[in-house]
Amino acid sequence: MRPEYEYGDEVRVLRNVRNDGTYPGEPTGALLIRRGSTGFVRDVGTFLQDQIIYSVHFLDSDRIVGCRAEELQHADAPWIPSRFEFRDQVATRLPLGLQGRVLVQAGEVGEVIRVLRDHPGGVAYHVHFPDRNTLIVPETALTEPEPLAAAASV
Repeated sequence: MRPEYEYGDEVRVLRNVRNDGTYPGEPTGALLIRRGSTGFVRDVGTFLQDQIIYSVHFLDSDRIVGCRAEELQHADAPWIPSRFEFRDQVATRLPLGLQGRVLVQAGEVGEVIRVLRDHPGGVAYHVHFPDRNTLIVPETALTEPEPLAAAASV
């Protein structure tokens, strides 16, 4: 078991890092570091004698977070940013259809299930719309959902 990264290496985190209960001062489940953020390896250790854990200092948020090798890549490796992440709520900018049949009307809200960074034509998402199948939707066809009218009147 040899470390893939060394002290001082600049790395990028490949997925959102949430508090699993081990980060002090933040509630369990709180977002600690957003996917795509870069930081520097400060320490290399082990967990349960079979996993290498890297303590990574993310300068933008001034947080040191433990990451596994599969959650990291070298900062200079190719990276395609995405506008939305797993579990984000999204709305359609235009009607979505298949073989001439409209499946989702413009403005309908769905949930991102998966980010497809290597999709031909650019970033796309698996988006689940209630009471329908999951669709592959290009990023250009999505936007943030409108705030609820009830919340706006409060």
